[in-house]
Amino acid sequence: MVITEVRIKLMEDNNERLLAFCSVTFDDAFVVRDLKIIEGTKGCFVAMPSRKLTDRCPGCGCKNHLRSRFCNQCGARLDENRATRDMDGRAKLHADIAHPINSGCREVIQGAVIKSYQEERDRAKQPGYVCRYDDYEGDFDESYGQLVSEMHGAKADGFRSHGPHGQRGHAHTPPPMPEAPAAVANERRGFGEGILD
Repeated sequence: MVITEVRIKLMEDNNERLLAFCSVTFDDAFVVRDLKIIEGTKGCFVAMPSRKLTDRCPGCGCKNHLRSRFCNQCGARLDENRATRDMDGRAKLHADIAHPINSGCREVIQGAVIKSYQEERDRAKQPGYVCRYDDYEGDFDESYGQLVSEMHGAKADGFRSHGPHGQRGHAHTPPPMPEAPAAVANERRGFGEGILD
């Protein structure tokens, strides 16, 4: 497995430890996004993409992040010490989505990412610098589109790719609401209207 591309998104100096986000492409075939480059006490390190851990409210069963003090659904007070702890006593609040399973792989990824980060910092000082991290062109494989279309029973030529949702020119708008019948329209009047009718 070879790292074929690393894209870096530098963070502005904001007195935070987060230096940059990055994406790593393996064998020109598989991309992992949202790795973070963080300034630690012993130098920079790469944090893998992660998600916040949740648990369920004992009262209503609603999911809540482990830092939540109250349930998002019923408002009940939650035990603030319910997160599992590591050997140092720190609460485990996040779980990696993707991560290396041995130290050799971690060192290869971290070395490539830190090297690309330093090169990106040098490029950022040049006039006309443009960040490539958010450039999604070329990430969509037409054969994948054809496969998805066939799986859903659509014609392959009817499948079209587009950028991330909300990108300019690709915003999705809901269809217009049909005209309501007069009886329903009367029920939609403002609060309190018709009380004295």
